Amino acid sequence: MDKEPAASSDAGKGQGKQGAQSDTLPDRSKTLATLKNDKGVEMIVYSAKRDSGGFLTVSGDFKNTGGEGFTTPLEWSGQEEAVTDTGPSLAGMTLVDSIGKKRYYVLRDTDNRPLTTSNYTSSIDPGQSLNFFAQFPSPPSTTNKVDLQFPGFPNATIEISG
Repeated sequence: MDKEPAASSDAGKGQGKQGAQSDTLPDRSKTLATLKNDKGVEMIVYSAKRDSGGFLTVSGDFKNTGGEGFTTPLEWSGQEEAVTDTGPSLAGMTLVDSIGKKRYYVLRDTDNRPLTTSNYTSSIDPGQSLNFFAQFPSPPSTTNKVDLQFPGFPNATIEISG
């Protein structure tokens, strides 16, 4: 597992075993949502894309627009004991299909590691970004929007493509 600095535009690329986003950065040509926390950090979601394997991959950037360094909170990694040993991750992210009345959690690999950006440097300096991805089970093809929920940020409805 590569540890990459938060300022690197390649953060999350060293996740070869961790999912489809490992070799590509998010397509920044379209923004699905921009959320801002009270510390000046923006969560910019660029895509929520289904793939043929039955997965949905959400990708984007966290950008520190504040004047001070931001230390990522433990809540980002989720509250499950099984993922606490895997280091920093985005396992606390969930998707909610309000029409289908289902909540989707970040998928895990066979070693119970979350299929998301993980083991990143736990601080983001002012003006710097952290690329992210998170993989979920794909909602039914009739579902084209879900609510993204992530600790410390407001909820946002995002559109699914693919």
